[in-house]
Amino acid sequence: MHTVTQLAAELGITARTLRFYEGRGLITPSRLGSTRVYMARDRARMILILRGKRLGFSLREIAEYLDLYDSDPSHKSQNAKLLKLVSSRIGKLEQQRLALDEMLAELRAWKAHAEGVLSQPGSQSATPAPPKAVPPGNSPVISTKTMSKDRPDRSRE
Repeated sequence: MHTVTQLAAELGITARTLRFYEGRGLITPSRLGSTRVYMARDRARMILILRGKRLGFSLREIAEYLDLYDSDPSHKSQNAKLLKLVSSRIGKLEQQRLALDEMLAELRAWKAHAEGVLSQPGSQSATPAPPKAVPPGNSPVISTKTMSKDRPDRSRE
Protein backbone atom coordinates (compact mmCIF):
# COMPACT_ATOMS: atom_id res chain seq x y z
CA MET A 1 0.00 0.00 0.00
CA HIS A 2 1.16 3.48 -0.87
CA THR A 3 -0.18 6.94 -0.16
CA VAL A 4 -0.31 9.54 -2.92
CA THR A 5 2.92 11.09 -1.68
CA GLN A 6 4.75 7.77 -1.38
CA LEU A 7 3.77 6.49 -4.82
CA ALA A 8 4.47 9.82 -6.48
CA ALA A 9 7.94 9.94 -4.90
CA GLU A 10 8.67 6.34 -5.88
CA LEU A 11 7.67 6.94 -9.51
CA GLY A 12 9.31 10.37 -9.74
CA ILE A 13 6.05 12.17 -10.53
CA THR A 14 3.78 14.59 -8.70
CA ALA A 15 0.68 13.82 -6.68
CA ARG A 16 -1.20 15.92 -9.21
CA THR A 17 -0.09 13.51 -11.96
CA LEU A 18 -1.53 10.58 -10.00
CA ARG A 19 -4.81 12.43 -9.52
CA PHE A 20 -4.87 13.26 -13.25
CA TYR A 21 -4.68 9.58 -14.22
CA GLU A 22 -7.22 8.72 -11.54
CA GLY A 23 -9.56 11.33 -13.01
CA ARG A 24 -9.16 9.72 -16.43
CA GLY A 25 -10.09 6.34 -14.94
CA LEU A 26 -6.71 4.73 -15.66
CA ILE A 27 -6.06 3.98 -11.99
CA THR A 28 -8.56 3.45 -9.20
CA PRO A 29 -7.02 3.81 -5.76
CA SER A 30 -8.85 2.55 -2.71
CA ARG A 31 -9.88 4.91 0.07
CA LEU A 32 -9.24 4.74 3.77
CA GLY A 33 -11.48 7.50 4.98
CA SER A 34 -10.50 10.46 2.84
CA THR A 35 -7.00 9.13 2.06
CA ARG A 36 -6.18 7.58 -1.30
CA VAL A 37 -4.40 4.25 -0.97
CA TYR A 38 -2.61 2.80 -3.99
CA MET A 39 -2.24 -0.95 -4.17
CA ALA A 40 0.28 -2.99 -6.17
CA ARG A 41 -2.14 -3.06 -9.13
CA ASP A 42 -2.31 0.76 -9.24
CA ARG A 43 1.48 0.96 -9.03
CA ALA A 44 1.89 -1.53 -11.89
CA ARG A 45 -0.67 0.34 -14.01
CA MET A 46 1.12 3.64 -13.36
CA ILE A 47 4.42 2.13 -14.47
CA LEU A 48 2.75 0.98 -17.71
CA ILE A 49 1.06 4.37 -18.17
CA LEU A 50 4.30 6.28 -17.71
CA ARG A 51 6.16 3.91 -20.04
CA GLY A 52 3.42 4.30 -22.65
CA LYS A 53 3.53 8.10 -22.43
CA ARG A 54 7.33 8.10 -22.67
CA LEU A 55 7.05 6.00 -25.84
CA GLY A 56 4.53 8.42 -27.35
CA PHE A 57 1.26 6.53 -27.00
CA SER A 58 -1.97 8.45 -26.46
CA LEU A 59 -4.03 8.11 -23.30
CA ARG A 60 -6.72 6.39 -25.35
CA GLU A 61 -4.24 3.79 -26.62
CA ILE A 62 -2.87 3.24 -23.11
CA ALA A 63 -6.39 2.88 -21.69
CA GLU A 64 -7.35 0.33 -24.36
CA TYR A 65 -4.23 -1.68 -23.60
CA LEU A 66 -4.83 -1.59 -19.83
CA ASP A 67 -8.49 -2.57 -20.24
CA LEU A 68 -7.46 -5.73 -22.08
CA TYR A 69 -5.48 -6.91 -19.04
CA ASP A 70 -8.64 -7.36 -16.98
CA SER A 71 -10.75 -8.86 -19.76
CA ASP A 72 -8.31 -11.51 -21.02
CA PRO A 73 -6.65 -13.80 -18.45
CA SER A 74 -4.37 -15.30 -21.15
CA HIS A 75 -3.22 -11.79 -22.13
CA LYS A 76 -3.16 -12.80 -25.80
CA SER A 77 -5.44 -9.96 -26.89
CA GLN A 78 -3.38 -7.54 -24.79
CA ASN A 79 -0.18 -8.68 -26.48
CA ALA A 80 -1.81 -8.54 -29.92
CA LYS A 81 -2.87 -4.95 -29.18
CA LEU A 82 0.64 -4.17 -27.94
CA LEU A 83 2.18 -5.58 -31.12
CA LYS A 84 -0.13 -3.45 -33.26
CA LEU A 85 0.54 -0.27 -31.24
CA VAL A 86 4.29 -0.78 -31.13
CA SER A 87 4.54 -1.59 -34.84
CA SER A 88 2.58 1.54 -35.71
CA ARG A 89 4.68 3.69 -33.38
CA ILE A 90 7.92 2.32 -34.87
CA GLY A 91 6.67 3.23 -38.36
CA LYS A 92 5.81 6.77 -37.30
CA LEU A 93 9.17 7.24 -35.58
CA GLU A 94 11.01 5.97 -38.67
CA GLN A 95 9.12 8.52 -40.79
CA GLN A 96 10.05 11.25 -38.34
CA ARG A 97 13.70 10.17 -38.43
CA LEU A 98 13.70 10.40 -42.23
CA ALA A 99 12.18 13.88 -42.08
CA LEU A 100 14.78 14.93 -39.50
CA ASP A 101 17.60 13.56 -41.68
CA GLU A 102 16.30 15.63 -44.60
CA MET A 103 16.07 18.78 -42.47
CA LEU A 104 19.56 18.23 -41.09
CA ALA A 105 20.97 17.85 -44.61
CA GLU A 106 19.36 21.13 -45.67
CA LEU A 107 20.52 22.92 -42.51
CA ARG A 108 24.06 21.66 -43.07
CA ALA A 109 23.94 23.05 -46.61
CA TRP A 110 22.83 26.45 -45.25
CA LYS A 111 25.57 26.32 -42.61
CA ALA A 112 28.24 25.51 -45.20
CA HIS A 113 26.95 28.34 -47.37
CA ALA A 114 27.09 30.86 -44.52
CA GLU A 115 30.56 29.71 -43.49
CA GLY A 116 31.74 30.02 -47.11
CA VAL A 117 30.37 33.53 -47.44
CA LEU A 118 31.93 34.62 -44.17
CA SER A 119 35.33 33.13 -45.04
CA GLN A 120 35.64 35.13 -48.29
CA PRO A 121 37.43 38.48 -48.17
CA GLY A 122 34.93 41.32 -48.47
CA SER A 123 32.08 38.98 -47.55
CA GLN A 124 30.16 41.79 -45.89
CA SER A 125 29.25 43.37 -49.20
CA ALA A 126 28.87 40.24 -51.31
CA THR A 127 25.86 38.11 -50.65
CA PRO A 128 25.79 35.13 -53.02
CA ALA A 129 22.53 33.28 -53.45
CA PRO A 130 21.72 30.83 -50.68
CA PRO A 131 21.93 27.11 -51.47
CA LYS A 132 18.97 25.68 -53.30
CA ALA A 133 16.68 23.60 -51.15
CA VAL A 134 17.10 19.91 -51.68
CA PRO A 135 13.93 18.69 -53.39
CA PRO A 136 12.15 15.97 -51.42
CA GLY A 137 13.50 12.59 -52.38
CA ASN A 138 16.79 13.96 -53.77
CA SER A 139 18.57 14.15 -50.45
CA PRO A 140 21.46 11.69 -50.20
CA VAL A 141 19.79 10.30 -47.08
CA ILE A 142 16.20 9.99 -48.29
CA SER A 143 14.47 8.54 -51.31
CA THR A 144 10.96 9.35 -52.52
CA LYS A 145 9.88 5.83 -51.60
CA THR A 146 10.56 6.52 -47.93
CA MET A 147 9.06 10.00 -47.69
CA SER A 148 6.14 10.40 -45.33
CA LYS A 149 2.79 10.62 -47.05
CA ASP A 150 1.56 12.78 -44.16
CA ARG A 151 3.99 15.64 -44.80
CA PRO A 152 2.38 18.74 -46.28
CA ASP A 153 3.39 19.84 -49.76
CA ARG A 154 5.51 22.96 -49.20
CA SER A 155 6.53 23.42 -52.84
CA ARG A 156 4.17 26.40 -53.22
CA GLU A 157 5.45 28.26 -50.17
